[in-house]
Amino acid sequence: MKVIYNNLIPFKGYKCINLFGVLFVRKGCTMSDVDYNHEAIHTAQMKEMLYVPFYVMYALEWLILLVKYRNVHTAYRNTSYEREAYSNQYDLEYLETRPMFNEFRSK
Repeated sequence: MKVIYNNLIPFKGYKCINLFGVLFVRKGCTMSDVDYNHEAIHTAQMKEMLYVPFYVMYALEWLILLVKYRNVHTAYRNTSYEREAYSNQYDLEYLETRPMFNEFRSK
């Protein structure tokens, strides 16, 4: 995964954003192995969904959950993509055995 440190992307207050498998990290932020693993899980999700559909589905799911929870952060944390990434970010070997489309399986 390519990593670009800069002052523009992501916006202030955010540590990093993964865009099409390229990780943009705010200058001055420290990324741990767990952080990189979390983002690598998202990259695997993007690849198997052919990138653009990942973003469309992520946004739709987030909007539906935003209506349900009426809280931006709660909606974000409860998307299937984030649930998979947060649940497995500490398992640094997770991607070696990850089943395809695991973000859609029941937890």
